[in-house]
Amino acid sequence: MTEQAEIGIFGGTGIYDPGLLSESKEITIETPFGKTSDSITVGIYKGRRVAFMPRHGRKHTIPPHLINFRANIWAFKEMGIKRIIAPSAVGSLQEKLKPGDVVIPTQFIDFTKSRKYTFFEDGKVVHISVADPFCPELQESVYSAAKKMDLHLHKGATYVCIEGPRFSTRAESKFYKNVIGADIIGMTLVPECQLAREAQMCYASVSTVTDYDVWADKPVTAKEVLETLSKNVQTTKNLLGMLLDLIPQQRSCACAKALEEAGF
Repeated sequence: MTEQAEIGIFGGTGIYDPGLLSESKEITIETPFGKTSDSITVGIYKGRRVAFMPRHGRKHTIPPHLINFRANIWAFKEMGIKRIIAPSAVGSLQEKLKPGDVVIPTQFIDFTKSRKYTFFEDGKVVHISVADPFCPELQESVYSAAKKMDLHLHKGATYVCIEGPRFSTRAESKFYKNVIGADIIGMTLVPECQLAREAQMCYASVSTVTDYDVWADKPVTAKEVLETLSKNVQTTKNLLGMLLDLIPQQRSCACAKALEEAGF
């Protein structure tokens, strides 16, 4: 029988081991969609079973456009996971969102191009609703955790997801900021969050700002991102620990019923 857990964490750039779990073990799960990004660490946090997987691999060897999102979500589903917390690194498209701030997106705009967006193929058509793509109950727990830690937190943001792995041109960045009106930019939210919805799992993104995107007329570099990330890693880990304490035992949201009106 597959190891079971109730909460899953996808580690983003810089978060390759949460360092939170006791009695931990590593497992691998085979999926119909191929290999997961890495093995999964399963353990206990204050009586709750939690699973962790680094979405880029433990040595950050998988670029965002090649992440096997379907395998990752499927593996968590096989483990009985009901809720997913998804830390990620993002660029800021707005002056008020500063490097080091934590942003909780409530909407996304998808500019990815070549990813696998659904589990349902070969004759079954499912039109999943992502009008509100994130679990409100899980987001409320994130808000509460950040407030307790007195973090610089921004709610209600729009995340524009690009294909990567390159960063944006100046023209693209200004388009996302001034025409689209997005707040943050990253490369991993889509299709991760919508696959979680198809799997009827709660999902919340915890986005940490690493830099101002190139609209600010200063080219983004991977070195700059990593330097800011190194300063923020412990904060993110502390936030995860606080968050795990605040997530309700039972779900009262509608995420578990996402497929009821999605098919034909």
